[in-house]
Amino acid sequence: MPHETRTTEAMKPTDAAYQSSTGALDVDKDFYRSIAEAPATLVESFTIPIRSGQAWEVPAGHLCRIIEAEGPQVGDLNIWSRHNPRERMWAAKTRQLQAAHVTTFDRLWSTLPYLRPLATVTGDSLGDYGIDSDGGRVHDLLGSRCDPYTNRLLSGEDFDFHCHSNLTRAVLPYGLTEFDVHDVLNVFQVTGLNDEDKYYNKACPAQKGDYFEFFAEIDLLCALSTCPGGDLSIRQWGPESRDPLETCRPITIEVRRPAPSYLEGWSQPEPPPYQGRHGMPSPQWPTQ
Repeated sequence: MPHETRTTEAMKPTDAAYQSSTGALDVDKDFYRSIAEAPATLVESFTIPIRSGQAWEVPAGHLCRIIEAEGPQVGDLNIWSRHNPRERMWAAKTRQLQAAHVTTFDRLWSTLPYLRPLATVTGDSLGDYGIDSDGGRVHDLLGSRCDPYTNRLLSGEDFDFHCHSNLTRAVLPYGLTEFDVHDVLNVFQVTGLNDEDKYYNKACPAQKGDYFEFFAEIDLLCALSTCPGGDLSIRQWGPESRDPLETCRPITIEVRRPAPSYLEGWSQPEPPPYQGRHGMPSPQWPTQ
């Protein structure tokens, strides 16, 4: 028998975001707004070529800006703790605590057992994109990165410049491997779920000069791939697919250090002080 759909008041869908009695999820918007507007010194700037990847460090208390260098281009972003790569961005928990698409004042959270903000978004030139006519939103945490394994599965061909491979090559100088690459934040990518609950993406709406900026809450290692799908306006698989090389563009990265006076009162977040026993008793030394 089909299940009966019940629509009682108590069962209506509600916002699944957690509510904190400790204030742990509160964001001091005035502080982050002042940081975004503060005088800052440029400490590093580089441009990632098309269909490539690069890793870089963002010290705690610094700003990192991801910029469309020549026009619309999707970037796949990974973030780790610089000193402990087991602590890394957790896309699923960020979706729960923040949203499936992030913008200014949202935070990017780390994996268990650390569970703390790695970064806070301080600037988003596409922040007014909102929800489009198809229900799409920008800066996506729903999807994953493109990878050569899925490509082989769908096309029967090998291609070594998917985002997973670009990120893998990017982090090798830092002693990391393919196993450290994780689910991404798809910067500048518009996505959603259709009426069949299937994931879709649309052409990137960004233009030259658009940016996404975040504040490093701890010392970070970041890596970004300039997606080989470019601005995602061309289908990559199936009967109507073709090589989207013409839509691929570079992305520029800037790291800036705000004036120290603007950081007064700020401190790096700590993991929750859970003891980590998971209900297991302490082992006892055997007695005779």
